[in-house]
Amino acid sequence: MHAVNEPDEIKKKVEECHGAVEVTYPIEVKYCGNCSMPIEYCEYYAEYDKCKEWLAKNYPEDYEKLMLREVEEAAGASAGGMDSDRKRQKRGGKGMLRAKKDNEDDNELKCVRLSCTTRGKNKRVTLVAGLAAFKIDLRAAAKFFGTKFACGSSVSGDKEIVIQGDVKDDLLEVIPDKWPEVPRDAIDDCGESKKRGQS
Repeated sequence: MHAVNEPDEIKKKVEECHGAVEVTYPIEVKYCGNCSMPIEYCEYYAEYDKCKEWLAKNYPEDYEKLMLREVEEAAGASAGGMDSDRKRQKRGGKGMLRAKKDNEDDNELKCVRLSCTTRGKNKRVTLVAGLAAFKIDLRAAAKFFGTKFACGSSVSGDKEIVIQGDVKDDLLEVIPDKWPEVPRDAIDDCGESKKRGQS
């Protein structure tokens, strides 16, 4: 008997909390055609001006609301001074799509550098640098080296592959066989490398 009244009571409490805002379901979310995010989040995208242009063409009523809100914020910022700038976070981080720079390696001399170093007390590792200049996928190459030499192999942050063990002499033959676009004379044996962290 009380179960029938409970939803009405809950509904009244919810309306009191939210100020009786009517919500119609299913909720329609409008997505931007430029950045593919909901239009409320376009302001955090790096190319916000292009998002505004798209919004003006496709949703003029939402564009007018946005312009009105920006004018109000600008008026509040001029009256409030620097505090409003501090409150609003400015970012270009993950929302910004960065184009890959393919031309940065074209100007450099293409060569693969092999060197060995010691990690820990007596553990040897081989460093392979320069494969990225030949447009070789470093993760796939690291996986290939790991299976070829039955050891651990990974890509480090500075575009080089770290292979556990001293396999430098084998790499002089393996790399040109696996990737014909890397000529044998483009592979440099740099000998011993200093341990990282030492100067």
